[in-house]
Amino acid sequence: MKITVLDRCTITTGDVSLAPLDAVGEVTYYDLLPHEQIADAIADSDAVIVNKARITDEIMEQCKNLRFIGLFATGYNNIDTKAAAKRGIVVCNVPGYSTDSVAQHTFALMLHFASRADDYAASVANGDWANAKAFSYLAFPTSELCGKTLAIFGFGTIGKAVAKIGQAFGMKVIASVRRPQSYDGVEFVSVDELFARADYLSLHCPLTEETQHFVNRDTLAKMKPSAVIINTARGGVIEEEALTEALNSGMIRGAGIDVLDTEPMRPNHPYLTAKNCYITPHVAWASIEARSRLIGLVAENLKAFQNGKPINQVN
Repeated sequence: MKITVLDRCTITTGDVSLAPLDAVGEVTYYDLLPHEQIADAIADSDAVIVNKARITDEIMEQCKNLRFIGLFATGYNNIDTKAAAKRGIVVCNVPGYSTDSVAQHTFALMLHFASRADDYAASVANGDWANAKAFSYLAFPTSELCGKTLAIFGFGTIGKAVAKIGQAFGMKVIASVRRPQSYDGVEFVSVDELFARADYLSLHCPLTEETQHFVNRDTLAKMKPSAVIINTARGGVIEEEALTEALNSGMIRGAGIDVLDTEPMRPNHPYLTAKNCYITPHVAWASIEARSRLIGLVAENLKAFQNGKPINQVN
């Protein structure tokens, strides 16, 4: 099997092995390619593996041997799945590989606002502790997560993992879901109540027509001034200008953001001038363990396809 892997640099810098893929077939690797070069790169391939590169109907039309499109991701909105199905091309994603990594990063963002450890560390490095008269100094107010209300929107695998960690911290966990369900220790509420009661609102939903700009001027207005929003889901779930205004006006206290509507971040992005906006560059998913797991699962998807029994097929 001739396999072309695109977006290699988004999966490994050499710190994670690609050997599981090499064992499946004859693999050619590329890093980031301009969209107009993708068809030539995969022209005679049986399979292509991508992270964010777009595989359109036009590209499939030029790649007559293509029979399999694999994703280094759970989301697959960059693939024209209808066109692939029409052409008999199997599309497979990888669900669940980054659950622990994303849940952990969610709390890293949350703890920034609760414990202020990085603010204190930067202050110490600046010499403030050495110049202090007291054994400690209270430059940055801190707070406990225990007793706070953790509101979760998107109660799938990751949302449930976040709920368990929140419970371990002693937080009151509430969630909003489309279909009725029960989960030990979690109270299910309306969307309006979710926003109104949240001390920390954590987003874990997919980006759909329904969730596009779910966080907007109207929903932000329902929140406490002390509330913090955490987004490790998709950037488009938040109306970015509205969140910037809410932060700068003091409508809410802060935001921990790992994902943007357009990535990489543009130089004039409004979040760069937003107060108490703590940003990481879409790395919640990217622990070494998660990326190693991902590569292994992509290889398993390929093997299953070769054996005529595709798994994790999305089209």
